[in-house]
Amino acid sequence: MRRRILAGLAGLGLLLAGGAQAQPAERVTLQLKWVTQAQFAGYYVAQARGLYRAAGLDVRINAGGPDIAPPQVIAGNRADVVVEWMPAALASRERGVPLVNIAQPFKRSGLMLTCRAETGIRTPADLRGRTLGVWFSGNEYPFLAWMARLGLPTNGTPAGVRVLRQGFNVDPLLQRQADCVSTMTYNEYWQVIDGGFTPQQLTVFRYADQGVATLEDGLYVLESRLSDPAFVARMGRFVRASMQGWDWARQNPDAAAGIVLDNDASGAQTEAHQRRMMGEIAKLLDTTGGGRLDPADYERTVQTLLSSGGESPVITRAPTGAWTHAVVDAAR
Repeated sequence: MRRRILAGLAGLGLLLAGGAQAQPAERVTLQLKWVTQAQFAGYYVAQARGLYRAAGLDVRINAGGPDIAPPQVIAGNRADVVVEWMPAALASRERGVPLVNIAQPFKRSGLMLTCRAETGIRTPADLRGRTLGVWFSGNEYPFLAWMARLGLPTNGTPAGVRVLRQGFNVDPLLQRQADCVSTMTYNEYWQVIDGGFTPQQLTVFRYADQGVATLEDGLYVLESRLSDPAFVARMGRFVRASMQGWDWARQNPDAAAGIVLDNDASGAQTEAHQRRMMGEIAKLLDTTGGGRLDPADYERTVQTLLSSGGESPVITRAPTGAWTHAVVDAAR
């Protein structure tokens, strides 16, 4: 009798296990901040290596572009989670799109201002009266905070700086239409180098060195969805698998670059550029904390934005409820 009972329980266990395995994977839509490139390698790696599938997830990764604003995408319920810079996320939150940071894979900022040394620019004080290329669509906020700290108006007056609305390239510098342009350590800076400049011909200001570094490439969801325990659990599995993907990409940069290229539908990326980009991205990551946001980094970003003041304040008050550890805790 006991053997029959045990056999029956074992059979029931197999049946339940088979039923659990038969359950369809839960869909998660991720909206990237920019086009397919090594900046997002961790997510593509997690997908290609089956990490999302092993977590019971069916993840759709949507590339970004110049006409795609992640806060607008998620506000329109076209994504569950987005990659965004914290200044843009906090500005969106103050304007009515309640984004919440659930994980922060990027610990360090890669934002720089790259200038032609021949212009005589050596220190931030030399920026007065110059033409500076600046990205907009939410990327201008760290720049505005820095100019406010320097006391340089951005309205084009001789006492300040002239802002050139920069496309997502470095043509204004290469064509000498601007004295400086916005660059990332892992991307546009190398476009300048490939354009014929040597490092000795450039003056580079890293925002981190200027005391105005803000957090980049965090994962954000809508606040209302965090009241659903099932959604929090699903995001926990997503974050865990994503961080595993980032850790693998950091340790295998060339292979990770290859996975990115496999997902580049445009065919615009090159192997050499993606390998170089992945090497630089690895320097910005924090893969030891499971994506856990450091509150001190958050406070530094908030204070930088609050101090922007001037004619175009980024945020007017300290946010509340703009980040949570609940998802990262669920991931553990």
